[in-house]
Amino acid sequence: MYAISPAIHAEEMGYAMSRLEIDSDVSDDGSAIFEDCTSQPTKKPLNYLDNEISQLTKLKSTPHQLLGQVGPGRPELPVSPVKLLAGRESNYSGRGRFSSADCCHLLSRYLPVNGPSLIDQMASRAYVSQFSADGSLFVAGFQGSHIRIYNVDEGWKVKKNILAKSLRWTITDTSLSPDQRYLVYASMSPIVHIVNIGSSETESLANVTEIHDGLDLSSSDDGGYSVGIFTVKFSTDGRELVAGSSGDSIYVYDLEANKLSLRILAHTSDVNTVCFADEASHLIYSGSDDTFCKVWDRRCLNSRGKPAGVLMGHLEGITFIDSRGDGRYFISNGKDQTIKLWDIRKMSSNVTCNPGYRSYEWDYRWMDYPPQAKNLKHPCDQSVATYRGHSVLRTLIRCYFSPAFSTGQKYIYTGSHNACVYIYDLVSGAQVATLKHHKSPVRDCSWHPFQTTLVSSSWDGDVVKWGFDGSAEVPPLSAKRRASRRRNS
Repeated sequence: MYAISPAIHAEEMGYAMSRLEIDSDVSDDGSAIFEDCTSQPTKKPLNYLDNEISQLTKLKSTPHQLLGQVGPGRPELPVSPVKLLAGRESNYSGRGRFSSADCCHLLSRYLPVNGPSLIDQMASRAYVSQFSADGSLFVAGFQGSHIRIYNVDEGWKVKKNILAKSLRWTITDTSLSPDQRYLVYASMSPIVHIVNIGSSETESLANVTEIHDGLDLSSSDDGGYSVGIFTVKFSTDGRELVAGSSGDSIYVYDLEANKLSLRILAHTSDVNTVCFADEASHLIYSGSDDTFCKVWDRRCLNSRGKPAGVLMGHLEGITFIDSRGDGRYFISNGKDQTIKLWDIRKMSSNVTCNPGYRSYEWDYRWMDYPPQAKNLKHPCDQSVATYRGHSVLRTLIRCYFSPAFSTGQKYIYTGSHNACVYIYDLVSGAQVATLKHHKSPVRDCSWHPFQTTLVSSSWDGDVVKWGFDGSAEVPPLSAKRRASRRRNS
C-alpha cells in the first residue's frame, strides 16, 4: 500500500474525518440541500466584454449581414430562421449556402435545456463524464470503481464496462487517446492505468478479462509520500501523458519509452488541472490551489519548473481549466465561486502581487462560501472577464467552452454544487440557462461537439441527457434502486 500525504484533498480522498462523514448533499434532517437556482434566463447582462475575443466570437456566430436584410428596415439580431432560409434561397450572400457562422447563429439559439432523458443510474457518485472528440463515444467514471463507455451512435449502448484496478477513493479523471483506442484513468494514486477499449470484450475486469497496464508517475523527488493524480491528458499525437497531482507537480509520461520523462514542481499547492492550449500541444495550462494559473512551453520545459508566464486573479484555488483551442484564451473555475476568462498575452513573468491574508476562516470541503468574501476582488486581477452564479464547493467542479461547430464557442457552461448546470453567454456574461434535475453536486458535464445535446453527471449517480426537443423524461427510480441508494448514502 502507498502512504498517503495529509496534503491530498480530503474531499477527493473521502477519509472518515469528523465533518467529512456527513453527506455533503444531505442536511441534518435527511432532506436534500439546494441553493437557489432558477431555470429562467438572466436578462440583465453582467460585465459586457469589450475585447478581441468578443469580436472573434461574433465573427464565428453572426450571420452574413445581407441575410438579415430580407425586407425593409435595419437588420436585427438574432436573424430568424425564416429570414436566414429566405436569404439563402435568394443567394443574398453570393455563396449559395450557409457559412459556418450562419450555421452557428442558427444552431446556437437552440440550447440543450429540455428533458432530461436518463442514460444511466449508478449507486455511486459520478465524477467524470466526457464526449469523445468526434462525439461517437461517451465516458462516465464513478466512485464505485466503474468506468462506462457508451456508443452514442448506437443508442447509448454500453461499449465497455471497466472495473478499475487499485482504485484509491474514486476515479478522478479519464482521457481517451486521439485515435480512441485507449483510455487512461487516474485515482488518488501515482499509478494511472491504460485500457485497450478497442477489444471485443464488453466487460473489462482489471487483469482478469483484460490487462490494465499500470503507468507509474511517481518520482524520487516526491518527498517519500504517495501522490494522487487529479487530472491526466493525452498529448495530441498520443505519445505522451500530462498529469497534475497532489504533490504540487506536473508530470510528463513518455508512452513509447514507458517511463516518466519529466516532473516539474510547478506550484506551491495541489495541481488540480492541466490541459493543452491547442492541437500543437506545445503549451500547457495548469491551475492550482495556490490560486495561480500558469502557462508552460513544452519546447523549453525543464525540471527547474520555470513557467512561460503566470496569471493572477482568483482569490481561492482553481478546480478546472478549459482551453478555447486557439493557444490564447482559456477559462478557469475557482473556489472563489467564479469562472474567469484569460488571455495569455496578459500573463506576467512571475508572481507580482499577493491578494493578502483573508480575514475569514473557510474550508470549501464542508463550509459555504463566506458572504463577506463574495465581493472581494484581487488587487492585480489579470483576467479578461468574470462569471458568477454557480457554486464551487465540495469537489473539483469543471467548466467548458461550448462547441465551436454548433455554437461558435458563444457560451461557457459549468456544473455546480447546488445540483444544477449553468450556461453563460461568453460576451455579455448573462446566465442564459440553468438545468435542474440532479439532487447532488454536478461535478462534470459535457456538450456534444456537433449535436444539440448536453450530458450531466452528478454525485446522485444519475447520468442524464439534455436536448432541444425535450421529448423524453427521466423515469422514476424503482424500489430496488431507491433501496440501493439508501444503503450507499
